[in-house]
Amino acid sequence: MALSKIWVFAEAADGKVSTTTLEILTKARELADTVECVYAGGDADAVAGTLGEYGASKVLATGDLGGSLPGVPVASAIAAAVQGGDAPAAVLFATSYEGRDIVGRLSVKLDRTVITNNVDLEVDGDSLVTTEPVFGGTTNVKTKFTGAGPFLVLVRPKSFAAEPSGGAAAAVEALAVPEAGQAKVLNRHVEERSGPQLEEADIVVSGGRGLGEAPKFEMVEDLAKLLNAAPGASRAIVDAGWVPYSYQVGQTGKVVKPSVYIAAGISGATQHMVGMKGSKNIIAINKDAEAPIFSISDLGIVGDVHKVLPAVIEALKARG
Repeated sequence: MALSKIWVFAEAADGKVSTTTLEILTKARELADTVECVYAGGDADAVAGTLGEYGASKVLATGDLGGSLPGVPVASAIAAAVQGGDAPAAVLFATSYEGRDIVGRLSVKLDRTVITNNVDLEVDGDSLVTTEPVFGGTTNVKTKFTGAGPFLVLVRPKSFAAEPSGGAAAAVEALAVPEAGQAKVLNRHVEERSGPQLEEADIVVSGGRGLGEAPKFEMVEDLAKLLNAAPGASRAIVDAGWVPYSYQVGQTGKVVKPSVYIAAGISGATQHMVGMKGSKNIIAINKDAEAPIFSISDLGIVGDVHKVLPAVIEALKARG
């Protein structure tokens, strides 16, 4: 049995739909007869093709928000549509800055509960059951919504594989925005970087406190460049100020699921492993043979990271 209709809040940047949105759309197709998207922005036509390809039949677009942060206007638009009778069974959001901002405000406007940090969803009758990891990912808890919908859900990135359905471009329909946001974006600063984005990379090389000092993180970046990989980091060295927060992998950072994850000098705190244990192949380098990271590694190297990494880097350079 499937729900009648689900809305997915679609996020995009520079005309490209986020991977997490596509992941959620893929799952939503299994849960509902009809899947539609809510989109904040004036370029809905540019993303309608991709959203339709992944299962959305319609894009409800707010239009250009004039630089407003989307929290207030999008939450008010969804709430007005729901209260006007166009209520989906559930509204799904990515666990992102925008998703959390909007769903928090929407929860208040509709007086509905939000279940956060979910990694799976299933239909039970006319309700939705979510699966949420707790205690640092060591235990999963299933929660069933009760009462009337729409059920509000935040989904963790990399929970589902994004797979196209082959659908046609979604129809674009205007979504009325009854309340404008007062908070405006005055300027944007793009962090300079090279290589793939951390959350999208096929290979990730991460460093931890075992590197000893901040300058040693350069070894991680050198290896990442040679492998066309993205550099990552444990929370410990982010908190210590060695690298920016954008590098952090873990429960309070980014969730990654690359083909290869190399953990250099990372002991394997639960907080970190939650964010990378879904990687297809995990290679760990640590001088402590009892380090927890080895319990989830496919290949473990018990050795000094200051000797192992330079040797790997030199071997790769020698291969040209």
